[in-house]
Amino acid sequence: MDQQFEFLAVKFLGRICQSRMAATTLPLFWNLSSASKEERIDASVKLVSTLEHFQSQFEPSSPEEDEDSPKLDALDTLNAQDVSYSVRRLIRGLASSRESSRLGFSVALTELLSRIDTITCPQITSLILDASKSQGSMTGQEERDILFARLFGMNAIIQSGLLVRTKPLPTSASSATHASSLAGFEQIVSELLALGEKKSWLRESAWWTLCLATDSVKDSEVSWKDEALRYILQRAFVDDKLWSPEKVAITLKLKNLLPEEDWRSLLSPTFKNSDICSNANLKTLASILKDAPTENEAFKSTNVHYKPQVHFAWDVLLEYLLLSSPNSDTQKGTFVEFFRVVVDESLFSATSSPERKYWGFQVFEKALSRVSERDLPMLFTKNFMRTWINHLSNRDRYLHKAAKQAATEVQKFAQSNPNFGFSLVLQLTGVNGNQQFDKLTRTKTVESLLISMGTEDIRQYVEHVLKEANDPETDVQSINTRRTWIIDQFSALIRNGSIKKSDEWVELVLDWLVVNGCFFDEEEEREEYNCRSARHTQTYLFRRAPANLSRTPSRDSKTKLPGAASDGQFWISKVLATIDQLKNDSKHASFISEMDEEDEVARLKAKEVLGKLRTVSGDNKDAAKGSELLLSTLLLESYCSEDSSASVENVQTCVEACTRMFLGKSKKKGRKSDIAESSEDVPEPVDMLVDIIIGFMEKSTAYLRTIGKHVFSSLCGAAKDSTIELILTQLENRDPTVEDNENDDAASIEDGEEDEEGVNDDSSESDDDDEDDEDDDSDEEPDEELRNKIMEALAVNGIEAAEDDDSDEDVMDDEQMMAIDEQLAEVFRSRMNERKNTKDVDAQRAATHFKNRVLDLVDIFLKRQTTNPGVIRFILPLVDLMTKSSSDEKQLSEKAQGILRSRIGKLKEVISSGDKDEIVSVLEFVHTRARNVHSADHLSTLSDCSIYLSLQLLHLGQQDSVLGIYRLSLADFMTRKNSSLHVSFFQSFIRRHRTSAWGLRNDLIELSRKAINAYRRCQVYQLFQDLISQPPSDIDQKEMAQFMKQLRRTLHDAISSSCGDDEIFNASQMRDVFKVAIHGARQTQKLLPNMVEEIWEPAIWNDLSNRLSSLTRYKGAVQMCKQLIQLSSPPKTEVSKRKAALIEGKKEDKQKKRKKVVHE
Repeated sequence: MDQQFEFLAVKFLGRICQSRMAATTLPLFWNLSSASKEERIDASVKLVSTLEHFQSQFEPSSPEEDEDSPKLDALDTLNAQDVSYSVRRLIRGLASSRESSRLGFSVALTELLSRIDTITCPQITSLILDASKSQGSMTGQEERDILFARLFGMNAIIQSGLLVRTKPLPTSASSATHASSLAGFEQIVSELLALGEKKSWLRESAWWTLCLATDSVKDSEVSWKDEALRYILQRAFVDDKLWSPEKVAITLKLKNLLPEEDWRSLLSPTFKNSDICSNANLKTLASILKDAPTENEAFKSTNVHYKPQVHFAWDVLLEYLLLSSPNSDTQKGTFVEFFRVVVDESLFSATSSPERKYWGFQVFEKALSRVSERDLPMLFTKNFMRTWINHLSNRDRYLHKAAKQAATEVQKFAQSNPNFGFSLVLQLTGVNGNQQFDKLTRTKTVESLLISMGTEDIRQYVEHVLKEANDPETDVQSINTRRTWIIDQFSALIRNGSIKKSDEWVELVLDWLVVNGCFFDEEEEREEYNCRSARHTQTYLFRRAPANLSRTPSRDSKTKLPGAASDGQFWISKVLATIDQLKNDSKHASFISEMDEEDEVARLKAKEVLGKLRTVSGDNKDAAKGSELLLSTLLLESYCSEDSSASVENVQTCVEACTRMFLGKSKKKGRKSDIAESSEDVPEPVDMLVDIIIGFMEKSTAYLRTIGKHVFSSLCGAAKDSTIELILTQLENRDPTVEDNENDDAASIEDGEEDEEGVNDDSSESDDDDEDDEDDDSDEEPDEELRNKIMEALAVNGIEAAEDDDSDEDVMDDEQMMAIDEQLAEVFRSRMNERKNTKDVDAQRAATHFKNRVLDLVDIFLKRQTTNPGVIRFILPLVDLMTKSSSDEKQLSEKAQGILRSRIGKLKEVISSGDKDEIVSVLEFVHTRARNVHSADHLSTLSDCSIYLSLQLLHLGQQDSVLGIYRLSLADFMTRKNSSLHVSFFQSFIRRHRTSAWGLRNDLIELSRKAINAYRRCQVYQLFQDLISQPPSDIDQKEMAQFMKQLRRTLHDAISSSCGDDEIFNASQMRDVFKVAIHGARQTQKLLPNMVEEIWEPAIWNDLSNRLSSLTRYKGAVQMCKQLIQLSSPPKTEVSKRKAALIEGKKEDKQKKRKKVVHE
């Protein structure tokens, strides 16, 4: 009885322990099916860790105990109850189709099998086969789940290492049971092959798992390794003669493991020799990997339906060719032919389907990550590049996304391997690619590759491009096209700020541009086609070379100007030095245009001044540096410009200005009166330089505008009043069409004078002029539209055009001529109007663009010269541009507004000195414009300008002037219904200048009674609230008390009037008025605590509360009135003290009674 009781007690306690353990593991199974990968992994880790802990505490029963207990399964004998239960449940869960159950359960099963060493492979295989038995009554989905469960179970056995585990189970010491065996391995292989044969869509996955089993056997130490590999060989090659991509993969794996086998006989007759990747077998291999339906009985089509994912056999092939071969030379040579035949000529052939080309893009991406630098060019084959470019160039292409993904992978590969960037660029722009790759594909692939490259690789790329330029060509068009492409490449290299720059390759680029743009080789240019090519290239270079110079980066940290090398010298200066050097070498190079002696003298003088500018130091150093850049730019422009005379004049002007400004004025002898008159006529040197910069703004070339902005940034510190006036003149609102007409009239007058002077010329000269006019007329293209209108007018009057030039002309009489005269006049009149309108539109557009560029100079000045008195002078023109620009000049208006907001509105600095009257005048203008402006944005900008001008006037002690102007605006706002002003206009002033705004308090009191309507009156009350929120700290208490009384009286009178017959405010407005009153009462408590009752008089508010209670429309304001009464009433301090004393006495009595009760 005692033994039986102990057995039952142990059994009962074991059940309790098992139930407790089950309670800890059961909740973990649910999260194994979660759609979240993180949750599945977390659940797997917790489950496996818990089971591993249980197994470590489990003690297997002895054989004697096993005889008395019921016979248990082998899995239960050596494992804890929770472990065996979890193994069975995980296996059953492989067949579940709920969310991600199959993934979660397979991962947990794999990890558990890898950690528990008390389980054998046959045990798990048996459980998997029992749990995945198919039955005849199953539906298609159920059968599919069962087959996947078997596949995932086999995969778990292989990846956990249980298939080839050599450690014996911890059984009795007399016998040892191994976890794995050859029979178990053969059973796994047989089941995998059977799965692949049962369903075609399972074949690839089953054979992939078989390859995993092969790899696990290869890396294991089992004694039956050779027998296992030969069993796979027997089943795959002897029992199955058909070839598929899966069989190719297993062949490559077994060939290295069993080299002694007769592979020639095993692969025949499908393959010609034992190396499946040899050149003789590549076409057969391509047919197998293409996996297309074929009539060859030796091939087996594995996929009934197309799969977008590429077959796993490609990974095995690429590893075999690129990583696994011991002979590197054979490997690389084999890969070249393999990729050409199997990929390029098969998947990317012209007759290949889009589905196979999609596979080809995936194979390219897989090979790209494995290939070496030497084999990299072999990936960019002819058919692949053609397909890639075609599908990249158009979004409507079927494989556009795949091609774009390939481009992205190439860019990522270049970023992770910068040394490969140069090779990639060569392939994309090489023979199989296209020099205009980015342009054709509408991508930035080549540009991104250049960005990822280092400076040394970019130098190699530049040298490669220069070699392309030196290739001999006999076709002029080919030479021009190649040189144009080279210039585009160099321009892109310099223009892109993300590309790493070095002085070495930048100098190579600039030297080539200068040599080919300004000079020609004496020997080569003897041939006619070279002359024509040089002229074409010169025109293109003149537009690009200077622009590149303005974009070259500054590598000198000391200078703030762009386009400087690491030694601080401007690249333009280096280019000018190169030009001088080549000009002196007349034997080998000649300048492309003839040199004028006078122009050369001016250039020599400019170079002399440039040398002196580099020695300027002190306060003028920045201005001298900018002048040096300007003069160098003008010199280069004189070499490159077609109108060299105008450029040389600019050079002479700049030389004169720099000489007077930095090198001292030239002394001239003469009378004082003559010197004084001449000094008045001569403009300031800085004005001359700024005038040249303004001329740059008129030109369409971007590089001149860029240079002009940087130079002006250096010169704006030396700007005079005349300089500011010169800039403001450009912003004046003028009609450009009138100016054009005046210029035309002036030109016609000059032509007339020339005609009068030439009356007495020889007849031969007049004949020559007539011939020139005829030539000019003959060069003009006929106006077909005008011709059609004339022919239509003639046809209306019954006159037809002559069909033959030799036919006799029909003679019209006077009546016919008069009949068509008016119609022809109307035709010519309409045509002239059309041309005039087009001309007017173009002139207006050009004027708008020019002003827009001048505004860039204004922005630079306001940014750098915040304390310059000239800042005030820019406000009026900018306000005019903002408010008076037409709809066609919207961009100009927005830019002017942006400058006012970002520069004027945010300035807090005070100008060094200023004209008080001028600032007052500008402030009056701003307020006048604000009263009539109809845009809220414009009003906000004018408010910012007003605050800035007020700051300057207050600093100069002109508070009365500021307040007077604001009084006028307040009066306009309160008394004029159509006033454009808004309460925010005055709130900004009050919040920014509270001390000065305090002077408007009486004006606000007075104007509140004169308000045009209740809405404006409520807005004035808001100004009261802003005014008393933070009053000036130095204000007198009597003054504050007096204003509070006036405020209380004003608010009380307004509310009382509204309670009568007037009904001034509605319910919402009444609440707003009470808010102001409550705020005033609180501020009085804070500032004048002893005068609250005297100022706010709670008695009158009490009477007002009674009146409000009788009015239904103001019921919501009654409570606010009571709150005001409470704030204005004195605190009841004595009453509160008495109440507190009584309460305290009662507490003491209660405590005494309690003590007495306790004591008793």
